[in-house]
Amino acid sequence: MIRRMTADDIPAGMRLKETANWNQTAQDWENVLAIEPQGCWVYESEGNIVGSTTAVAYGEDLAWIGMVLVLPEYRGRGIARALMEHALRYLDARGVKCVKLDATDMGRPLYERLGFVEETTIERWAGAFNAASPPDHRSVPARLLDVAEIAALDQAAFGAGRSRLLDRLSVTFPEDGHCLPGGYVMGRPGVREYFLGPCVADNAAEARRLIAHFLSQHPTARVFWDLLPANQDAVDLARSFGFEPQRKLARMALQGGVCQPGNVARVFAAAGFEYG
Repeated sequence: MIRRMTADDIPAGMRLKETANWNQTAQDWENVLAIEPQGCWVYESEGNIVGSTTAVAYGEDLAWIGMVLVLPEYRGRGIARALMEHALRYLDARGVKCVKLDATDMGRPLYERLGFVEETTIERWAGAFNAASPPDHRSVPARLLDVAEIAALDQAAFGAGRSRLLDRLSVTFPEDGHCLPGGYVMGRPGVREYFLGPCVADNAAEARRLIAHFLSQHPTARVFWDLLPANQDAVDLARSFGFEPQRKLARMALQGGVCQPGNVARVFAAAGFEYG
């Protein structure tokens, strides 16, 4: 049985994501429920939650499907497909024009059968603060994030309005959001690694200053950084800070959708596999 997820289901959601060795915290589940309370579902079998999925809609322009999880012992029974089809029906009823997701190797065959096609790739890099990495992080003014100020910049880069997401992240992790006139960076803690992103900037120099500042705020943390290798400046920045690639996912879009292109050259870090 598929039903809406509630806050009471977060412990079960944590068990699900731990079986996949993902990095999300209970706060991450709380955030996606707060952003899209109608678009989070669980699959129950014999009174136990054995699967989940989420669909965060950015208006009618775009929705991002994430947190597609099934307990290992229940895989192969069509549960992930049922959850995905439920999510797609929900988004179709809302009139969403474009649906995307970031696919693991395990999930990709299902998504292809449902009509998703690869658009590009996204990579997860990992590293830690290196005080020797240029430039001097003190050159960045420690100005906390102003969501109203960065919303238009983010939409032009991402291709859809994410003000609800940005506002939620700024409220729950206020000390991890910083901006300059030409960009911003955000982040949040994970179960094992800290997460850097999203980060949008007009150019690589602005992105470097922002990311150097962010890393300097977490000098003892190991950090995940999800980037689009199509943005060579982002790849070069990650490498210059001592980060290394860990895994690659396929960024996919549902065929037949009308998707706004955005500007990948300004996207220096993604918001996470569940948000785009």
